[in-house]
Amino acid sequence: MNNWLERESRRLNKARRLLEPGLAGCGGAWADLGCGDGIFTYWLQVLLKPGSTIYAVDKDRQALRQMQRRLAESAPEAAVQPVLADFSRPLSLPPLDGLLLANSLHFIKAKETVLKALAALLKPGGRLLVIEYNTGRGNYAVPYPLAEADFLALAGRVGLVEVKIVARAPSSFLREMYTGLALAGAATLRQQL
Repeated sequence: MNNWLERESRRLNKARRLLEPGLAGCGGAWADLGCGDGIFTYWLQVLLKPGSTIYAVDKDRQALRQMQRRLAESAPEAAVQPVLADFSRPLSLPPLDGLLLANSLHFIKAKETVLKALAALLKPGGRLLVIEYNTGRGNYAVPYPLAEADFLALAGRVGLVEVKIVARAPSSFLREMYTGLALAGAATLRQQL
C-alpha cells in the first residue's frame, strides 16, 4: 500500500462512505470542484466506471500538484485532468455527467449564483453531489456553512430535481457531514446561455 494511502486511511474511509452512495453505476465526465489534495478525486477515479474522465479543479496550484503526485502513486492510469481555476467563476468545461463539491461550497458566500452556473454545466440527468458539514453556524474553517435543509432548498431553487440526502457520517469537527444528491433536469443544461 502507498504511504499516503496508509497515512490518510481514516480520511479516505470517511470520504468513501460519503461519496459511494451517490455514485452507483456512474461514469462519464465528472468534475471535482475545489479538489484540494485529492482525497475525493482518488475515490472518483476508483468508483466511477472505467473510461471516465475527471476534471480536478482547484485554484491552489500546490494542492493540484499534491493531488497529481498522490494519484500518480496510487492510480497511474487514472484519467484525471488537473484544472487550475476558481470554480466560483465561469468554468470552461465540456458538458458533464457529474459534479462533486466536497468540502468546498462552504467557502462560497453567493451559493445560489455559483450553483446555478455550475448546474448549467451538467447534461440532462447529470448528478450534483455536495458533501458538507451539517451546520448552519460558520467558523474560521467553514465560513459559509450549508446545512442539509438549506442544501435541499437551494438545489430546488437553481432548477435541480430529485434532491435528497444519500449519506451521513459523524464528524469530530462539526458533529455531522452529509452527502446531498440532485439531478439536472432537461432545462438545466446551459440555462445561462
